[in-house]
Amino acid sequence: MNNFEPDKQILVDIVQVKMPFGKYAGRVIADLPEAYLLWFKKKGFPSGRLGVLMENAFEIRANGLSPILKELKQLLNQS
Repeated sequence: MNNFEPDKQILVDIVQVKMPFGKYAGRVIADLPEAYLLWFKKKGFPSGRLGVLMENAFEIRANGLSPILKELKQLLNQS
């Protein structure tokens, strides 16, 4: 049996961490255009935590789950 426990902090970071470089520097990862994430998917995501966040953001969007990020962003902004 797999004891896989999802890292909830990834979702929080996707809606809070800002892109540190490039055309969309300063924009929250969750707000990056899908085409930009797709380009990284093809070329390779950056190494480290940033790449993990970008890859997860891409997968969330590609699977039609963007409303989860929008709702989480609103919840975090209320507190």
